[in-house]
Amino acid sequence: MRLGVKDVVATVLVALIAIPYIGYLVNGEMPFVKDPRGMAAVGLVLGVVAFLVVRWGDALDRFGVAEMGLAVLVLVLGVVTLFLAETAAAEVLLAVFMGSILLMLMVELADHAGVFRGAVSHR
Repeated sequence: MRLGVKDVVATVLVALIAIPYIGYLVNGEMPFVKDPRGMAAVGLVLGVVAFLVVRWGDALDRFGVAEMGLAVLVLVLGVVTLFLAETAAAEVLLAVFMGSILLMLMVELADHAGVFRGAVSHR
């Protein structure tokens, strides 16, 4: 199966999260991102939008339920990262949150590409 336009849009949105995160790691800040709280907020907002785009119109099959569970875990991790941004664990939480966003995208794209057996067609 081929990936669709919504998969490309979601990938671009995740890239829009990754680019400032890499800049943040290199420089310690980016425009509009001065600390872990700002980076977590960018990840939350664009990550939710990317998830909504990639899931738009998908049937909620058995694997879709697992994807929703993973999405909820990623969302909770993002909120925890946002609220604990002033603690010593902020950078580690932020790195785990950024990795979980990428993992969520990879799972969705693999599902849409038909990698998982019994997956519903996502056109």
